[in-house]
Amino acid sequence: MVAPARRLLILTEGQWHVHNAKTAMGVIRYGTEEVVALLDSTIAGRNVAEWMPGHDIPAVATLEAAMALPSPPDTLLIGIAPTGGKLPESWRGTILGAIRAGLAVHSGLHTFLGDDPEFAAAARAAGVEIVDYRRPPERRETAVGRKHRPGSRSILTVGTDCAIGKMSVALELRRSALKAGDRPAFVPTGQTGMMIEGWGVAVDRVISDFVQGTVEWLMEQAEARGDWVIVEGQGSLDHPAYSSVTLGLIHGATPQAMVMVHKPGLAEHDFDHLPDASFPIARLPDFIALHETVAGLVAPSKVVGIALNTSLYPDEAEARRIIEWTESETGLPAADPVRFGADDLWPAIRRRVEALPWVVANDARGGA
Repeated sequence: MVAPARRLLILTEGQWHVHNAKTAMGVIRYGTEEVVALLDSTIAGRNVAEWMPGHDIPAVATLEAAMALPSPPDTLLIGIAPTGGKLPESWRGTILGAIRAGLAVHSGLHTFLGDDPEFAAAARAAGVEIVDYRRPPERRETAVGRKHRPGSRSILTVGTDCAIGKMSVALELRRSALKAGDRPAFVPTGQTGMMIEGWGVAVDRVISDFVQGTVEWLMEQAEARGDWVIVEGQGSLDHPAYSSVTLGLIHGATPQAMVMVHKPGLAEHDFDHLPDASFPIARLPDFIALHETVAGLVAPSKVVGIALNTSLYPDEAEARRIIEWTESETGLPAADPVRFGADDLWPAIRRRVEALPWVVANDARGGA
């Protein structure tokens, strides 16, 4: 029996901006469930379409205003992904009010709302569910060096920084692959991807000994869903805070190919909780080589395309010039999949992956 679709009220109070509200924006852009309103008093009376054209979603100031809508919500979704994943203390009253009004609560924070005694008691009394998407699975396995299914193709999105669009790029590539008649599967490895897809694991919450093993069995599940397995990347290999999850994905997924995500104009790594720290963004050619070397410690992999986030360049002509320059600098096909789509990038990536010698050899192994 298929569960009925939820009607979401997304809470972003005071944090409706690209960095912290990336969960809200991802669910709005790629999710399949109805978003009835944004709960954020700082932008109340405005509409999400101002920032995300094509998404007619009002912003309301109060829970009461949301419940008075013609199609009221049945689920409160926590729409932020702040550094450290902590719950803003000022949000407690809103969350309790939502539970008492009969709304389920879905959260991707590191703070598990279901373990909070006050929230848990209120949810029991109201008969509603609290879902913590970052709660790690009970299945705990170390890596066993799993091989890819012959005939499957595996691609991991990697990036020069955090929060620049690795999930969005993976989803746009899947969209273009579907249009091209291929059979892709998207592997969610973070809370927002899980909210969109309804499965997966938030690997940044998994005990480090089990990260690679967890990614291995995620790959096995994905290969049963499609022939082109597109894995959502996390973190950045040289980020001083979040490099470990990137390494775990590279060595757990053993991707046959990688797509490098880059945000032109961004000079330093996101490190907002250490404002005096300075960690420059790596140059693309050097960073591409580094990823191929690190991946090759376990299994060969090649960067086969560049996905740019040109949001710092509002002029479309300038953005396209940057894309062309990136292709010249790296010798790889490049595009901004979110801004311009991935319909041209996907065939170029597909051709490069099909020609990789380890892909050809893996197919031959299945035919032996």
